[in-house]
Amino acid sequence: MSNPESFYKNRLQQYTAELQHEKRRSYVVALLRLVVFILLGLALYWYHQSAGQILLVFLIWIPFFLFLVSKSADISQKINKIKALIDLNETELKVLKGQYDFLPDGARFVNPKHAYSYDLDLFGKQSFFQYINRSNKKTAQQYLAKLLTENRTDGILKKQEAIKDLASRPEWRQNFLAVSRLVKNSLEPEKIVRVFRQHTYFTNALMFYGSLAFGTASVAILAAYYFDLISLKILTYWLIAGLSISGRFAKKMHHFGQELDLVMPSLSGYVKLLQLIENEDFKSKLLTERKQELQHKGHKAFELIHDLMRVYQQKEMTHNLIVKIIGNSLFLSDLMFSYRLEKRIKQYTGNLPVWLNTVDFFESYISLGNFAFNHPHYTFPKIIQSDWQIQSKGLGHPLIPVSKRVSNDFEIKHHEFFIITGANMAGKSTFLRTVGLSIVMANTGLPVCAASYAYQPIKLLTSMRTDDSLQEETSYFFSELKRLKYIVTQIQNDDYFIILDEILKGTNSKDKAEGSQKFVERLTHSKATGIIATHDLSLCELAKVYPQVKNHYFDAKIINNELAFDYRFKEGIVQNMNATFLLKKMAII
Repeated sequence: MSNPESFYKNRLQQYTAELQHEKRRSYVVALLRLVVFILLGLALYWYHQSAGQILLVFLIWIPFFLFLVSKSADISQKINKIKALIDLNETELKVLKGQYDFLPDGARFVNPKHAYSYDLDLFGKQSFFQYINRSNKKTAQQYLAKLLTENRTDGILKKQEAIKDLASRPEWRQNFLAVSRLVKNSLEPEKIVRVFRQHTYFTNALMFYGSLAFGTASVAILAAYYFDLISLKILTYWLIAGLSISGRFAKKMHHFGQELDLVMPSLSGYVKLLQLIENEDFKSKLLTERKQELQHKGHKAFELIHDLMRVYQQKEMTHNLIVKIIGNSLFLSDLMFSYRLEKRIKQYTGNLPVWLNTVDFFESYISLGNFAFNHPHYTFPKIIQSDWQIQSKGLGHPLIPVSKRVSNDFEIKHHEFFIITGANMAGKSTFLRTVGLSIVMANTGLPVCAASYAYQPIKLLTSMRTDDSLQEETSYFFSELKRLKYIVTQIQNDDYFIILDEILKGTNSKDKAEGSQKFVERLTHSKATGIIATHDLSLCELAKVYPQVKNHYFDAKIINNELAFDYRFKEGIVQNMNATFLLKKMAII
């Protein structure tokens, strides 16, 4: 059995040492760049009277300078990645201690009209999403939210296999998230694709080969000048001609450069993420299938995009004013680079949406795999086909700390309906959310907080928390009626596990009792499966009429003039209520 805490501590120690090493390398490269600039200045001083010697100095200096720039950028990226890895391991250690309120809470996904997410606190502060999400990009977070709310019961074993596969690859998961974190504030995939699709092409093959011919002629003219075969005047005219040709396309190339500068930093991160995916040997069928989508005519997606990035980076290296003037005057470099870039963009744009979506898929599933890794004692649900809907032992809520968590055995047969009574604060609502969240986790393919868990996959519907709406001009009671109507409509089309908490709270006691009874009867006649928590003991009488209705309760006792709760799920009807006691205890009555 793996020990997540030890793993994260060891990784934290390793990356802290690596960070210090890379910082020392960065200092050495910076010092070398300074030395190169000093040597350039001295060379220009020594050969200032010889144009040919000065040109030779530049031709030697430029490649070495570009090498140091590239090396400095590589070290800087590595330092940033190590810092991200350090932060990832520090985050996991905090989460294992129950500290996760600093993570993205997914509040933008809160939807009171959803089948269950609002009632189960899937999103928002201290939510399940905040607890498990490790996705950096908004689109990946959106994908994860979709997985938690899609309410699907197909392919569960396939999902479990994928999550187990990712759980077994903690180093790979962290490398992926570290790279993703470096591009988390970048453009969203659809914006990247939109920029490419809306680009107006302005180069063609004739321009490219013409530029090659011009560059070849430039080399010959430089050689002729060096050996005094032509004058400086002729060389000057040739350089002006090159700048003039480049200048004709300067406006279009500048606009193209702005487009590339907008999307390429984001795309560079995707290249590394795609490479991590395509170079990993996944075992699960789901992950392998998604990986196979990253192929195009026998080439890997990351290789194709990397080729595009390579040309872009070569172009970026010519942004130095001196290099740019020499490159355009001698080789029409901007025009050549523009053609090479446009050619690749035209080839890959059609596949780009699928590739970027696949990255979001893997990033969202990494959160699920990370959750499974962090909870090695949780149980992957077993799918059964029998009279039982759910059979669980030691079922608890994953967001309640182990030191405070009280787990219960919970078993319910298909088409049974449990009426749960209990005193205030005895644990009814927490239990309802525990059962509901376990179904969501099971349907998503996640391990459940239980010693054992077997179930028939089933969709979920809840009505536990209802709000009034000034915008829609609906009262609290009418909002609740709409919710109950929604449930009745849905169960006519498919099997659902229904979870209700004190329904019809917006009306008087008599109406509430009669209405609740009629509604539970309606669910029973529809052969619905589920549980309802209530303070109305008259609802328990339904168990005498319908054999599929069972009574359960949570108890409270008064010991030494203090309330005591054991939070245990028991068969029967509650006998002790605590409202009057609390009113007296707090000197309200």
